[in-house]
Amino acid sequence: MCDCIYVMLLFVLFMGAFGAEEVSAPCEMLGSPEYPLLSMEGDIIIGGAFSIHSQTSKPSLSFTDTPDHLICSRINFREFRFAQTMIFAIEEINNSTTLLPNISVGYKVFDSCGSTMPSMRAVMGLLNGQERTLGETCSSRSSVHAIIGASESSSTIVMLQISGIFQLPVISHFATCACLSNRKEYPSFFRTIPSDHYQSRALAKLVKHFGWTWVGAVRSDNDYGNDGMATFITAASQEGVCIEYSEAISRIDPSEQVARVVRGIQSGSARVLVVFLAQSEMEILLDEALKQNLTGLQWVGSESWITAGHLATTKYSRILTGSLGFTIKKTKITGLQEFLLQVNPNQDPQNNLLREFWEATFGCTFLSGRHDQVQCSGSERLQNITNPFTDVSELRISNNVYKAVYAVAHAIHNMLKCGQSGEEANKSCMWKGDFEPKQLVKHLQDVNFTLKSGETVYFDGNGDPTATYELVNWQRNQKGDIVFVAIGSYDASLPNGKQFHINGINITWAAKSPKKPQSVCSEGCLPGYRQAVIKGKPICCFSCIACAAGEISNSSNSAECSRCPLEYWSNEDHSQCVPKVIEFLSYGETMGALLTAFSLFGASLTLLVSCVFFWFRHTPLVKASNSELSFLLLFSLTLCFLCSLTFIGRPTGWSCMLRHTAFGITFALCMSCILAKTIAVVIAFKAKTPANTVPQCSAPLQRTSVLSCILLQVLVCLLWLTLAPPFPHKNTAHATERIILECDLGSPIGFWAVLGYIGSLAVLCLILAFLARKLPDNFNEAKFISFSMLIFCAVWVTFIPAYVSSPGKFTVAVEIFAILASSFGLLFCIFAPKCYILLLKPEKNTKKHMMGRN
Repeated sequence: MCDCIYVMLLFVLFMGAFGAEEVSAPCEMLGSPEYPLLSMEGDIIIGGAFSIHSQTSKPSLSFTDTPDHLICSRINFREFRFAQTMIFAIEEINNSTTLLPNISVGYKVFDSCGSTMPSMRAVMGLLNGQERTLGETCSSRSSVHAIIGASESSSTIVMLQISGIFQLPVISHFATCACLSNRKEYPSFFRTIPSDHYQSRALAKLVKHFGWTWVGAVRSDNDYGNDGMATFITAASQEGVCIEYSEAISRIDPSEQVARVVRGIQSGSARVLVVFLAQSEMEILLDEALKQNLTGLQWVGSESWITAGHLATTKYSRILTGSLGFTIKKTKITGLQEFLLQVNPNQDPQNNLLREFWEATFGCTFLSGRHDQVQCSGSERLQNITNPFTDVSELRISNNVYKAVYAVAHAIHNMLKCGQSGEEANKSCMWKGDFEPKQLVKHLQDVNFTLKSGETVYFDGNGDPTATYELVNWQRNQKGDIVFVAIGSYDASLPNGKQFHINGINITWAAKSPKKPQSVCSEGCLPGYRQAVIKGKPICCFSCIACAAGEISNSSNSAECSRCPLEYWSNEDHSQCVPKVIEFLSYGETMGALLTAFSLFGASLTLLVSCVFFWFRHTPLVKASNSELSFLLLFSLTLCFLCSLTFIGRPTGWSCMLRHTAFGITFALCMSCILAKTIAVVIAFKAKTPANTVPQCSAPLQRTSVLSCILLQVLVCLLWLTLAPPFPHKNTAHATERIILECDLGSPIGFWAVLGYIGSLAVLCLILAFLARKLPDNFNEAKFISFSMLIFCAVWVTFIPAYVSSPGKFTVAVEIFAILASSFGLLFCIFAPKCYILLLKPEKNTKKHMMGRN
């Protein structure tokens, strides 16, 4: 089947709505029943499709009667300016001696009416011409060589579905739907306005930049709005922005639907509204917003309406003042204003569009006999009128039209291999008949030229231009008029962190908001708190929960708390990590000072007892107590009291080794002396000697036994220090909020071997003293030794579970307490009775009394 058959099948679907007549053969009638609104013949014809009218009639589709014609009404001055800009650019090209010399460029402008059905009619007219012809063959040649348009994405898509069959290039100045960048589906499409793929992401970065994480959204219910909003929502979620609601409206919706949308906006908690609407839908929304007195919102708009001058009127200003949005950069087109001001119905008296434009501009009529309206003379001056047609202060989209026309001209210029300038260019650039549209598509892809304004025009692989935007803010000037002030920019070609930029210009915020409005679902969390998502609500709705112990959040609105490093802990506010308190038993604290005092007191008391014994060294009691072992025992007890001081203070490598070895050796010496005394007492009183003899034991034997016992403990300590010595250790496991500085045993076996050896000596002493419990009462030293050993063993048996279960510095305190308690027990039990006799009962310090029996 030929291409024309496919086109006609599509056309037949809509021909009833166009009021077309019935045809009898497949290819007998392919033309549109409508004529172009503006046209001029030439070697090359550029078609144009603009929404010159913004309203369309709704034909009755009863399926029984022939539908009425579609009627477009309500002229759109801005779109009419776009059409005139296209004509202006074509006239410039025709007057140029360097661009397409010897070739004339014509145009055909059709009205797409901003709707899909009229757009279908327009593209059929552009493809097939204005006449209904009966021919023998159906030519695939189009009546135009390229099409500029349309102004809406949906209309452009409809046109591409027809023109794409013939690979006819379409260059849009205002269709921004990201879907049109699909080269496989739309291989002949180009545009001079960036894709919404970039604008939507720019809008997401904009709302995030100002801290608006809770926004509402309204879109046009068409390809432009739906696709753009979908991209925005995706980009917003990546930026941490949540959408409270997303509504869609269409200009064909009943008023009740629009009213419902506005009520939803008013009842929402979001104070920022992202509006992805075409101008026609925007006007409908604003009219309903005025009815319901919708104010106090920060409007963020897309490029379709953010610089629309006819919206910046007194009627809408109280709603839209302070609006923000991205738009393409504005420029100046030299000579365009003068060209626009020359437009007059006298240029073509038969042209109904020019007459309609004139009537709408001046509020008059060309029809005679209408007494209710002023008659138009045609001599009215456009210089006295200010409307979107004559306003060239914001040439943004018009410049896109201008660029599109020049892109076609440059592509044809290159395709025809025209020279650069001079006579050679005029000779080489000759019109040689028609050409295939796909040739023009190829050369359009490769165009790269610079306009008189200095702007470079080229297309990427998807037919899109470089995505650069201006961020504009609706502000009032000194006269009270709304002006669009550029306050920032967005350039998608830059690295991610540098794409978005805000100038140092004061920003006007939404009406009734002198300060930047806040739009969040939940108030921000202070440092020290984290956000906890509320079940069933978006992530932007959260509650603030204090960070757990040892965790911090040092910034506002932290999603989670971070754990402090091992040696750090959170402060009271949980806003920063501070070094953990290092805990050890120090001399400066109360407990350390008391233990130090008791230790020194015990050592001093022991020295005092030594002095007493030394003073009475020649008395029978001291002699009977084996003075040599007594002095050695007092010396060892003094060391036992002093060794407890090594457990106090900051642990170091040397102090850790000293405290345990000093403790082990001094107590081994102490137990050895007591064991020797006990053995001496037992041997002396168990021997078969006269009753009046003073018990004596061989001194060398005593010294040998003491030395042997102490050397064995020294050997154990040396092995411990050699193989696995104690060392200072930062204990972070026992207490998470502090560091316990303690001495690690190195080898627990070594520690318990030292302690066990001392315990075995104590148990042996206890057994021997128990056996000597029935010795003479006046000299029963074994009874006191037995009692002291009971206290010693009780203290150290109690020490073991207390030592294991005590946390931190209390472990050391328990160990010191055990040392002091056992030392005081030995001192008082063994030496207190003797000091009592020596100092208070000297009459009992006689040999007779020592040898007496009860």
